[in-house]
Amino acid sequence: MIREMVIAVYLLAFRMVFAFFKWFPKTNKTTFVASFGHNVLYTVRALENMTDQRVIILKTHKCCMAFDDSPRRRVIRFKFPHVLHWLRAIYHLATCKNVFVDNYYGFLAVTHFRTNVSCIQLWHAAGAIKTFGLKDKTIKHRHPLALRRFKKVYNRFDYVVTGSEKMASIFEEAFGLSGEHILKTGVPRTDFFFDTEDQFRKKSALTGQFPGIGHRKIILYAPTYRDGALDDSDLRLDIAKMYTELHRDYVLFLSLHPKMRVQTAYAYHDFVYDISGLENINHMLFMTDILISDYSSVPFEFALCCKPMVFFAYDLEEYSESKGFWTNYEELVPGPVVKDTESLIDVLKAGRFNIEEIGTFNHEWNYTSTGRSSEKLIQTLYHPNDTSTPHR
Repeated sequence: MIREMVIAVYLLAFRMVFAFFKWFPKTNKTTFVASFGHNVLYTVRALENMTDQRVIILKTHKCCMAFDDSPRRRVIRFKFPHVLHWLRAIYHLATCKNVFVDNYYGFLAVTHFRTNVSCIQLWHAAGAIKTFGLKDKTIKHRHPLALRRFKKVYNRFDYVVTGSEKMASIFEEAFGLSGEHILKTGVPRTDFFFDTEDQFRKKSALTGQFPGIGHRKIILYAPTYRDGALDDSDLRLDIAKMYTELHRDYVLFLSLHPKMRVQTAYAYHDFVYDISGLENINHMLFMTDILISDYSSVPFEFALCCKPMVFFAYDLEEYSESKGFWTNYEELVPGPVVKDTESLIDVLKAGRFNIEEIGTFNHEWNYTSTGRSSEKLIQTLYHPNDTSTPHR
């Protein structure tokens, strides 16, 4: 209850400041609020190429993406203790033409935008395994005030961007929205998987950063974060055994939550590489030969590479009970499901993968993400009556 009271006070202050700034004239600019940044970055680039809009990027404390300032772009830290930055951020939210967000933001519950100002949700995943939003199993334990706030935030979304009918249906359920609020223009950050020049640049940079890879294949382990998982004992992956069995032919990259500290990796420095701090995991995905994941959304974008995946779901029953899935897990994922390191190694060594199954999975979840998602989005929102081909 105390937490809800603190939130209520914060939102009251936010609403009052926002209402004050709404008296100021609206200007020719678009405001982005970023926690993840990847979809934001590609959308910003398209917006700057295709319109004369000024761009304001409000970076939350979670956002690690580096956004450069430019003559038409300004980056502001969006964090309450920094009062001047916080006030500037609210000013730009109250006086812009459109607002893009990439996550759930509680302040949206009290931001009644002006007429003709759209709020566009650039969600941070191309697909979903575990439930979220109004279908999150844990929501029943939340205070009634929190549930009302969630619904107000979701009702603020004029549009939600996706790359498939499957994800569109999930958004409708998760946010309580009708189909008219869904834009199936594709997921902006997936444009990277079709940009060979950018891929070449990123590959050169990453190869130089990890010269010890040599000619070995790359295995990327990218699990979802589990509450309370902080060190090696929580990883449930026997790195020593993987080293013994695989190090001659493979290297193991770890993309973990920043809170996790895996000391075992240092003992196998020529086999294990911790890339948890990498700004954009997509830069690593196209270099990866085999992905190991579980309930994360990473496989949905990795499917664009049409490469093998293994699903290390050692706590499948427990996780399903506590978090919940949108559909039957083993029928959804496009690869073998294993529950221990021995089985994982067997699958990797045997190469038992069905690439055709991955292709089907990719078509179902990414069929409108075809390399021009950012342009299609901006075309739809800013030039709806222009049927000409957007330019770069």
